Amino acid sequence: MPVITSPQEFNTDDLYVDLRPVLGSRLYLKCEGFNFAGSIKLKAAAAMVEQAEESGVLGPSSVLVESSSGNLGVALSMIAANKGFRFLCVTDSRCNLATRQMMRALGAEVVTVEQPGAGTGFLAARREHVRRLCASDPRYVWLNQYTNAFNRIAHQRTTAPAIARRFPDLDVLFVGAGTAGTLMGCARYFRESGHPVTVVAVDTVGSVTFGGPDLTRMIPGLGAGVRPELLDLSYIDDVVMVPETETVRTCRRLASTGFLFGGSTGTVVAGAERWLAAHRPDSETTAVAISPDLGERYLDTLYQESWVQEVYGDAMTAASDGSALNPGDSHLNPAGSGPNPFGSDLNPVGGRP
Repeated sequence: MPVITSPQEFNTDDLYVDLRPVLGSRLYLKCEGFNFAGSIKLKAAAAMVEQAEESGVLGPSSVLVESSSGNLGVALSMIAANKGFRFLCVTDSRCNLATRQMMRALGAEVVTVEQPGAGTGFLAARREHVRRLCASDPRYVWLNQYTNAFNRIAHQRTTAPAIARRFPDLDVLFVGAGTAGTLMGCARYFRESGHPVTVVAVDTVGSVTFGGPDLTRMIPGLGAGVRPELLDLSYIDDVVMVPETETVRTCRRLASTGFLFGGSTGTVVAGAERWLAAHRPDSETTAVAISPDLGERYLDTLYQESWVQEVYGDAMTAASDGSALNPGDSHLNPAGSGPNPFGSDLNPVGGRP
């Protein structure tokens, strides 16, 4: 075991769960929640802070500020505490109580945006609040995970190469789409390194990232009310949209076998299962899905029956009898209109055939 002096020095990057006994599909889940921040966001947070320090943007008197639905906020809270920086996280009312408590326990100040922007959602409201803070005091330093190239570079340097080493015969990679940092880092690595890997983005219904309508979403993590600036569709081969009811059902299905994962993981696994059934039903495809975090932060939401019934009600019952939206059939047009470039031929505009 390693001996460390800083919490960000430790991260388990080589743990996979074989989901064949659970799903019947040859799908391996890369677990990214085993570090002191509890999620894959530690990689992006560490890379962005290091670059800001090296460039001189972040100094002793600086106050880090960031918009986050939860996991990045925890990672930055941990790093800021270790390095002696003040940190202010702007989140919204969908952020889990446990996550807000963790950030405060680590010394962060947490501001919760209670109302979405008019026609723009919570994400735009959070980002606007950060802009106002930065305009009010030059000590505030916004790393801006939505535009910061090191959000992507962190995964291009670490996550994707780790997968390539473990699975040199990898056929398909499933990655959730939030800020698009993990997605674009992995997609760019495999494209630019010459690995013939099909990269499938998994997003949540209600997200605008791939051209869909902005609808209410209650599970933090994946999805966005503002299209991510880091997103480059030419690196993506297909998209699967997953309704939140399917996320809840998948998380609980995994928990019933002893694996307690977070909402983003449930979404990615649900999308991967449906995509494999539709596109690789009889082959010995080697597929990997990335699990961003574990499930303990979701105990009072998607693992809490009263919360699920209050939020989803009849829709959850419909999902159970199979009448809910089938994410395997809900590929959206990234351009927002016209034919869907993410068809069964997996040939998006600008992508490889």
